[in-house]
Parts: sequence; structure tokens; C-alpha cells
Amino acid sequence: MPNTPDLHLVAQDSEFRKFHDLMARKVQNILLVSTAYDAWVMEEDCKLSERIVSEYQGLNLSRPPRLTWASSAEEALAFLAQRQFELIILMPQLAEREALTLGQRIKELSLGIPVYLLTHREVFLPGEAPPEGIDRQFVWTGNADLLVALVKNAEDAMNVDFDTESVGIRVIIVVEDSPRYQSCLLPILYRELVVQTQDVIREGLNQEHRLLTMRCRPKILLADNYEDALALFLKFEPYVLGVISDVRFPRGGKLDASAGVDLLGAIKAQRFDIPLLLMSNEPDNARRALDIPASFVDKNSPCLLADVRGFVLERLGFGDFIFRGPQGEEISRAGSLYALEERLKTIPAEALVHHSRHNDFSRWFFARTEFELANHLRPLSETDFASPELLRTGVIEMIRDRRQQRQKGIVANFNAKDFDPTTDFFKIGKGSMGGKARGLAFLFSILNRIPALAVKYPGVDFSMPRTLGISTEGFDSFIKINELEYLPSADFADAEVLKIVEKARFPKWLSHQLKAYLSQVHHPLAVRSSSLLEDAQYQAYAGLYSTIMVPNNHPDPNVRLAELILAIKQVYASTFYQAPKAFSRRVSQRTDEEKMGVLVQQVIGDDYGGYFYPAISGVSQSYNYYPFGRMKPEDGVATIAFGFGKIVVDGGQTLRFSPRYPNILPQCPTVELALRTAQTEFYSLPLEHWPWARTDFSLSRRNITEAEEKGSLALVASTFLPEEGRIRDTASIPDRPRVLLFAPVLKHKILPLAEILEDVMGITEAAMGCPVEIEFACNLYRDKQRRPVFSLLQLRPMSARADLNRVTITEHDRERAFCLSSHALGNAEKCDVRDIVFVRPDAFEVEKTVQIAGEIGRINAALVAQGRKYLLVGPGRWGTADRWLGIPVAWNDICGVSAIVETASAQLRVEPSQGSHFFHNITTLGINYIMMSGKEGERFDWEWLEGHDVVTRDEHVVHVRLSAPMVIKVDGRSSHCAITPGDEMARCQEGNTAPQGTGCCTPGCEGAGSPGQCAL
Repeated sequence: MPNTPDLHLVAQDSEFRKFHDLMARKVQNILLVSTAYDAWVMEEDCKLSERIVSEYQGLNLSRPPRLTWASSAEEALAFLAQRQFELIILMPQLAEREALTLGQRIKELSLGIPVYLLTHREVFLPGEAPPEGIDRQFVWTGNADLLVALVKNAEDAMNVDFDTESVGIRVIIVVEDSPRYQSCLLPILYRELVVQTQDVIREGLNQEHRLLTMRCRPKILLADNYEDALALFLKFEPYVLGVISDVRFPRGGKLDASAGVDLLGAIKAQRFDIPLLLMSNEPDNARRALDIPASFVDKNSPCLLADVRGFVLERLGFGDFIFRGPQGEEISRAGSLYALEERLKTIPAEALVHHSRHNDFSRWFFARTEFELANHLRPLSETDFASPELLRTGVIEMIRDRRQQRQKGIVANFNAKDFDPTTDFFKIGKGSMGGKARGLAFLFSILNRIPALAVKYPGVDFSMPRTLGISTEGFDSFIKINELEYLPSADFADAEVLKIVEKARFPKWLSHQLKAYLSQVHHPLAVRSSSLLEDAQYQAYAGLYSTIMVPNNHPDPNVRLAELILAIKQVYASTFYQAPKAFSRRVSQRTDEEKMGVLVQQVIGDDYGGYFYPAISGVSQSYNYYPFGRMKPEDGVATIAFGFGKIVVDGGQTLRFSPRYPNILPQCPTVELALRTAQTEFYSLPLEHWPWARTDFSLSRRNITEAEEKGSLALVASTFLPEEGRIRDTASIPDRPRVLLFAPVLKHKILPLAEILEDVMGITEAAMGCPVEIEFACNLYRDKQRRPVFSLLQLRPMSARADLNRVTITEHDRERAFCLSSHALGNAEKCDVRDIVFVRPDAFEVEKTVQIAGEIGRINAALVAQGRKYLLVGPGRWGTADRWLGIPVAWNDICGVSAIVETASAQLRVEPSQGSHFFHNITTLGINYIMMSGKEGERFDWEWLEGHDVVTRDEHVVHVRLSAPMVIKVDGRSSHCAITPGDEMARCQEGNTAPQGTGCCTPGCEGAGSPGQCAL
């Protein structure tokens, strides 16, 4: 389907991608120069290498640096000549000055590598500058945290310029001239910053984004004199998150007992909102800190670690946001953007104004790397709003917009303790979420990159159903704790499998997560399968597993949890049903390798008098296998229905149209056919609840007349006027039959559905690189206040058409064919079928279609056991769930079929159901679907068929076997098909390769070889 010119995928990455360029320069190799004894102590006693690796893994940091030891200056210089290092650490004995000389020699090489001196105690007095060749001195106490801190501090210095300018990374300035206190403070600060960053930023998002945003933690810049500290502040002033300063340090080359107080005072005068911490080993300086004002920490206090940690958490914004009253008393707290938004709705106005005046909100956002939100809010104050309530509304709207923006296209890890129920897509557990979830997650990602879609249709709200994905870890855990590993190989009936699985225990960890989820979600839920193989391009497994809908409206949360768990169990049970097992055998897939993920989606629809359903549901395909009139296959096709889409995917009575030509309805050329083929029943979800947990989640199938009074039928229906013999495009005429032709939508465009489908299919087809199928649902409203809603539910690739082999149907083929059709699906030349199973035209009764399906299933089982493929022939819509439209065979009833012929019948005149799961599976497997449409030139020779040897004859179904394989030719270019007898057929050209899944094309091979190979 051609893409719409003004709609295309925006070539932009997720907002998180900008973080990839942060912390670009890393310390990957450290040269440690020490005595043999110190090296031995570090390696054998301290296990320094292991501790560094352990520290990095514990902090979820990647690529811990590699340590290289040198025991002498000459060895160190030799290493420097051989390889590259980013940091050099010297550890001298106190009696030796060799390290200082080595530092000078290294600097003379102009390598630009920082050189740190690591001693067992202070070698130089505070205020005394390190000698030439040494950048900084630290005091080693055997704590590996210090080495990690030195590495991170060196990396901060390397990256601070780029990271602040490109993204706005925050900076913390530490002013301390004592090597001992530097060595104490840095490990504390880095430990708290990294751990708090890991714990709080991007709450609820996935691990990939957590690791990316770890790079956004604030930089720590170290200064040991007044001039350097002030220069750092002036250079990075827009990015300074906080300043921690000693009281006494050099100013003008001399120790100054007031340097720290004056520095913080100057900073406060320029930036009132920067948190300041004054540290001193003299408790009397606490009074001087109050005058600034700044927080104060006693450096000699045994609570130094806790005091510094408290400053980082509360004042720098890394902990919960704490709402405080006028006297500093705590009112409430919030640990996430969502929680903050909720608390802002109720906190007193004076507390709101207080925090706004002090830029507490923006500082908290900066700590969470919400730079755009923080920068937007920071210059605003209560004076920018007419009242505190407007300030409250403005801040809430900013946070809500940001939350919605950042989660678009993201699959977030579910956190039971603190999660945002408005998140689009959550994931529980490790491992894969399955094929259906992959398609849905990709759909989320695509729609996030199409801003022009909402611009082009301003009168429509575009949405995706909020989704909770349960990974295959939940399935594995369920199977393991109940020892159900035998089910894949057991030959149980579906009902027996269901009984076993429903009685099994459910994993407690998963139950706990689901209970937390339901505490915030009270919308009806669809529990959908998402197996590993589902919606794959060549083996779709479409519709073979269960989808269960639960009302989720019981007043008792334990009952709602029990209902959800039962629904998940029923989806798990469907993994081991007969139909998917038969499909797995057809595609040579081991059934014990299949695993089931589960999607819990909030259902699109509304409550209409105790029944929940959408106004429109449907399936749209970007390739139309049965175009009509001037339609082209590339124009696509859509099948829609009123209510839930179950009637569509089950092959029920629906409406089909091409989005390119929405006013052309092939199934409704006359009023009579429109009345005969239009939808008369629809599916809805009953919302009534019982005192106990329900066990039956069946949808209610109701007549469309039941939706007229309280439903949205009037927005999609037309009216038949018997006295005039015509259909009017309105439902406002009382006491007349309603006809579901969706004229208000397709003709009068109260929702421009056809145009939207055309655009969306063009976009998704371009993104996936192949024809696609999408499922969607729409809400329509009678009131003018609410806009119509278009919601995408699922995306899957359509089967690749086997158009590599050129199939030619000759005039000789047409003359000899017993089956000739101009409406055939696929592209293949098959010569491996001798068996034909057909429904006797003289014995067909539409009332007996269920019985006929059973007869076909028994013959199919016998043929599958013999490894024989067959041609299936019969009337009506194959695979439909509506027994009055065709023969309702399930996949396991026909799993051995090679091609299907849909013949004409006076009792059944229906359109092929392209949007059904049955149709999708047969196209995926390369099973040719041949339709006898009644067009001139088409024929099926029943007399020829009756003249062959009968293997089985049931009441309605006959199985015959030919003496030689027939030739089935389907030309995918023209959609024509010719099936010729095998008694005079010519052999397939030697070397031909049959399409995947069709077996060998050489007569007599019987398909014994691998698909596409010859066994002869």
C-alpha cells in the first residue's frame, strides 16, 4: 500500500538516545605503581581487582577498569610506552621520594594522564600544594570504594564540559583541601549519588533506560582553594546542583579561616536556590552556616556519613520529595512523578507556594534527569500565575504532559511498590514477552514517531490500549512449581488440559504483582496469549490460543484477582490444546519449545447498560487477496463489525471494504444482498458480577436491536425502508429495521476511518518491510464534547507471498482442469497430492455444518497419520465460527490440508473472510485457498470427481484417492488457479522447488522429503 506523502516515520530516536553520548571518555586502564609488598597486599589480602569488579557490578556500571601493576619507575615507564592508560596511581613507601620524581617524569611525557598519589597517611599538610607531577593526593585505608571514587572523579573531569552543554547534566562542587577528608568524602558522595540515581530516576522504566540514565548522574568536581572553587562555580553556574565546602582552605596562597563561609555567601548572593553544605571540624561554625544560610555537618561527628547522605537525599533532591508546612513539618512525600502529581492535588496552597519560591520542584526534577521539565519550571514562580490554584493546575499539567511524553514507545518494568497506572506498556518478569507483545510494543514505538497523524486528523483521538505484559518467566515458573512438563507430549483433550491447569498453583510472586496492578486498574481487561511463535511471519499461530475478557469490576479486590489469575491460567492451558499442537507439527516445531507470554490489556469500549463494547472493531490488511472491480491488491482490505472483533476474526457476518474505495461494498451490490449479508448480531462483555469469582468469561452474543436504545448503534447503522425498497444512511427513522453498512463512518465520515486505515497501513508496512495486518477498535460518542477514538490493538506481518517462482497456467491446463478459478490465493505449483476430501453437494445441509466439520476432522486425522496431504472441497466460508456461514472446522480438523476449494452453494453465498485467524494461518503456511466465485470461465467438475476410487464415504463427506498426483497451479500474479488430473499430467520441471511447507513437486515423491526438497 503506498505511503501517504505527508505521513512518514520520523527518523528520531527515543529521548533516551541522547544519553548514549554522555560519559564518552572512560577510565579503562589504570597503571598502579607500588612496591611489590603493596601490590601483593592489594592483590592477595584486599583482593582489589575482585572488589573493583564487585563494586561496578553492584552499581550496575559497565566495563570496570583494568589494573596494571608496576613495582618500579622503570617498569611503569615501560608500560606507558607499550599501552594506553587513562589514570596513574602512585603508592610510595613513606621513606621514599621515588614516586614524586616519577610523577614529574610522567608529566614530561605530555601524555595528559592525571597522576594521583595514594598514601597511607597525609604526606603534605592541608593547604600545602602537591609537588609538581602530582595532580591530587589521597589517603588509602584499604577501602576499595576509594579507588572506585577516584576513577569516577577522573571521568567526571574528562566529560563535564561536553555533558553539561549537550544535555544539562548537573554539577556538585566539593571544596576541601585535606587529602584525608577528600578520601573520606568522595566515596560517600559517589556511593550515594550512584545508588540514589539508580533507585529513583526513571521510576518504572526498563533496565536499559535505567542504565542509560545512570550516565546522567551529577558530576562531582573537586577544588582545594578559593580561586579554583569560585572559577568552577562561575563556569558551571547554570548547572550547579549543590556546593559542599570546608570552612578553612587556601585563599590567595594562604590558609583562610573564613574562605568557605565567604565562598558560600557569594554563591548564595548570586543563586539563592542552590543548596549549600558547610563542613567543619569546629562545631562553633554551625552558627556561621545559619547566617549564610547553609546546612552544617560536623566533620568529627560519628554520624558524618548519615549527615552527608541526608543532605544528598533531601536538599539535593535524590530522595522522596517532602512537602513541608510553614514550620518545616512534613505534610506528605512523593517518590515518583506520578505520586508527586497526585500529592499536588491536595497539599495546602501555602506549602505549594513555599516550594515554588525555593525552586524545590525544579531541583527535584534535575536530580531525576528531567532536565526539560526542570528548566521549564525553574524560572516560574507564583507571580506568574493569577492564584495559587492556577499555579497548582499549571504544575500538575506540566508533570502530566511530561509523564505521557516520556513513556511513549517504552516498555517499562512493573514496580509493585510504586508504579504509574497511566503508563502505556508494563512488563512483569524476565525473558521474552512473546510474538504478539513484540508486535504491539513495535506498534507503540511506531505511533510515537508519527506526530503528523494526530495533526492530519485533529478531530480524532489516537490511542493504544494500556498493556501489562507477563513474560515467559511467569509461564516457566507456573509449569515448574506444578511439575507440568509432561503436558506438551500428553495427548489430552482440551477440556482435560484446562481442568489440570485450572487446579494448579499460581506463582506467589506473580500473584503479588498482579494484586498491586489491580489496586490501581478497574477497567475491563482482555487477557491475551502472546506465545514465542505467535504472529511470526511464517508461522503465525493466529487465533490458536485463548483470549479471555474479564469485567474487573467486582467490589472485592480478592475476587478480581482470582478472576484475573483464572483467566491467565486458561491462556496458559491453551498452549497445550490440540489445535496449536497440530499447527506445530505442520511447521515442524517442537511443542515443548513453545512458551506462553500473556498480555493484560485494558479493553477499548464503553459501558452501555451493563454491557461493555466498542462501536467498531476490525482487521485491516495492506494486501487484498481478493480485489474487486478497479481495486488493486495493494489497495488493501478492511473487515469491520459493530461490537467486539471476535465476530471478525472468527469469520462471522461483517462488512468488507477497501480503504482506498470505502464506498464500494462488494458484498452489497443490491438492497437484497445488503440485507442478507449485513451483520445482525454482535459481541459484548457482560459487566454484572456475582458474590464469588466467576469461572465463565464468555462474551455475550446479542442481536443488534438490543444496542439501539443505550448503545452506539445509531452512529454506524442505516435504516431499511420496506415501503420504498431502499436503505437510508441514517438510524433516526423509528420503527424500521437497522442495517449495519457503517454509512455514517464510510460515507459521511463522522470518523474518517478509511483514510486513517490507509495511512496507518502505509506507515506500518513501510516500517515492517512487508504487508501487514492490524487489529483496531473505535469508540464513537453521541455527545459533541468527546472526540471519536481510534485505537490500534495489534500488528502482525502478513505471510510473505511465494512469488519467487513463476507459475504459468497454459491454455492446455485450462482445457484439462477439473477446477478452474480466477480467485485463488498464493503462488505455487504442487504435484504431491493424490487425496481429495469433499463435501457432497447433494447431501449438504446448512443445519449440519457442525456434523460435517466432525466428519472432516476424522478423515484428516487418518490422512495425517499416513503423512498424506489432501485437497479439501466444500461450500461456504471455511473456518468460520458461525455455522450458518460455512463449515466451522478448527485448525486441528484440517491440519493436513494442502489446498482448499470454496465452492458455490445456493444455501451459502458469503464473501471470503480475509480478516479471520483461520484465513491468516492458512496464508502463512502456503495453503492455497481457491474460491469458486461464479464468474464466467470458472468451473468445478463434480462428475469427474465422483468417478474415482472412494476411500471413505460418510453421510456428508467423501474421501477419494487418485491413481496419480494431480497438479495444482496457482499464479499469484493473476490470482488464477488450474487443478488438472494426474493421469495425463506432465512432470514438474526437474529442479523446481516447491514453496515452503508444500512438500516436493516431483510426482511419486509423496512429499517425503523436507519442505521444498525431493526425496527421490
